[in-house]
Amino acid sequence: MLGFVLLSVLWVLILRFVPPPITLTMLGDVPTGHGITKSWRSLSAIDPDMPRAVIAAEDSRFCAHNGFDYIAIANAARSNAEGRRIRGGSTISQQTAKNVFLWQGGGYFRKGLEAWFTVLIEAMWGKRRIMEVYLNVAETGIGTYGVEAGARRYFKHGAARLSGREAAQIAAVLPLPKKRAGIAPTGFTGRYARTIERRIAIVRREGLDGCLN
Repeated sequence: MLGFVLLSVLWVLILRFVPPPITLTMLGDVPTGHGITKSWRSLSAIDPDMPRAVIAAEDSRFCAHNGFDYIAIANAARSNAEGRRIRGGSTISQQTAKNVFLWQGGGYFRKGLEAWFTVLIEAMWGKRRIMEVYLNVAETGIGTYGVEAGARRYFKHGAARLSGREAAQIAAVLPLPKKRAGIAPTGFTGRYARTIERRIAIVRREGLDGCLN
């Protein structure tokens, strides 16, 4: 147990300064033949509307919580208990911990590890680094990782030039990147992208992304 604690702390410390070279999710794409397309970009090289879009879509209290949004967790538990659409309560910090250090899927063991790594990255990385890593490792399409690769795949230009609409479309893809279209989305994905685009203005106006400045 002591060895695990020391190794995990060292691992998190190293990735505070070094881009994660690969993740288990990325490795899972190799046998399918899709390959891995990714291109690291610092947060300063990504249009500010992109982090605003994921805050609007995934975690409106990102700058206020300590890695766990207990209000969202309670709301998700209530919704699921009432038999409504299954909802998750994971924050961007938790998703980053899962994407970088663990594997996809559920289970109490993995969730426990996710909580441990969430505590570590909140303590050792800070919000700006968490957002930077999240935007570079999140799956944005089949075999496509990070918003830079996603922007080039869908819009033929880099993440530094994303419009609010384009950022919203990428954010709308994130929950189901293998099934949702990032360009010319229709149906629910299209409606969701338009909702996120409107919420970007709220994030900007209310300073919900203030911890990234």
